[in-house]
Amino acid sequence: MDMEEGTSDSPGHRCDTDPDPWQWDRREDCEVRQILDRIADKWSLLVIALLQGRTLRFTELKRQIDGISQRMLTSTLRQLERDGLIERTVHPVVPPRVDYALTPLGSTLHSTVQALVTWTELNQNEIAAARARYDSAATSRA
Repeated sequence: MDMEEGTSDSPGHRCDTDPDPWQWDRREDCEVRQILDRIADKWSLLVIALLQGRTLRFTELKRQIDGISQRMLTSTLRQLERDGLIERTVHPVVPPRVDYALTPLGSTLHSTVQALVTWTELNQNEIAAARARYDSAATSRA
């Protein structure tokens, strides 16, 4: 086979230029996997979407996220703050007031979240049909 000038046929060279895109998935302690686990969970996605372009209080977030417990929202907010995606501002007033907002880093993630939402909206009917076909076939097999 004729190769272009400057290319290499060595396996090591291919690995260097074309890394395994799933390498992180096999390593439990991989930082990329840990970050993806955090930002891709359903509660984090909702918080990031809700905070785009605005600041909300804890109670406002809880009211707008159907089904989330106070404990789960607290945990989600702490993890997102730890990862530098949201900032928590405590105002010295009585009663205490705490606001949450996306950091500049968190704002860069919003476009990715929005792309997922848009994809879901565009494909929800096809996914619903696939689920119905699967469920029907599963019922027939049972």
